[in-house]
Amino acid sequence: MRRVNDSFCAESSLTLVGVGPGDPSLLTLAAVEAIQNATVVSFPISKLGEKSLAAKIASNWITDEKRELPLVFPMVSEIQKRKDAWRKAGKQLAEIVANGEKVVFLCQGDISLYSTSAYLLLDIKSNYPECPLKLIPGINSFSAAAAKAQWTIGLQQEQVLVIPTPEKQETLEKLLKEAAPLGRVVVLLKMGKRWIWVRPLLEKMNLLENSLFAQEVGLSGEIVLPSTEVPATAAMYFSLLLIRQSWPEILP
Repeated sequence: MRRVNDSFCAESSLTLVGVGPGDPSLLTLAAVEAIQNATVVSFPISKLGEKSLAAKIASNWITDEKRELPLVFPMVSEIQKRKDAWRKAGKQLAEIVANGEKVVFLCQGDISLYSTSAYLLLDIKSNYPECPLKLIPGINSFSAAAAKAQWTIGLQQEQVLVIPTPEKQETLEKLLKEAAPLGRVVVLLKMGKRWIWVRPLLEKMNLLENSLFAQEVGLSGEIVLPSTEVPATAAMYFSLLLIRQSWPEILP
């Protein structure tokens, strides 16, 4: 095998591919083509032996002749352990590409939005700048949820704020109060168990009827409902909320 600092082959490449939220039919044509052309298909797992959701979503196009390469990205709070995992993964992928392989790294959702591949991208660009690199975006979960519910995220001059759900109720309440005079639409990701207190807060602020709840979009446990229809119990990790403060005055 070539060393990483050797010249990369013209035929070799690393492509970071967003596979969307869960429904295989939502993969883009570019994503499918990249997977079909790859000799190595890599994907993240949180521990050895675990199944990859990203690989499952793209499984229709991961044929037997392709080498599969799971990479461990532990779900831990220690920053150094996470950094070590990113660096190890970046080195492994760069070595394989330097050996002439066409590699795709799959990630759920979009590659640039709260994604494992975003950290991988930073490592590759920093430590292996000569590595041939391509990025293919994927459909994100909140856009898929809005489409499923025939719900509009942004209109006219509306602002849209996309954030992970805050840990504290007072933080979210302040954020929503700041959004009100701006007509700002708020998208809360990774809501999970926080729904227990988020729902009562929305009800108190008269925002419950203008909110959309979504969970495991594109997966077997998919739920996409008006927030009024979802009880205040712990939600799954892959859950989100779309919150409208109002509708613009000028509509078709």
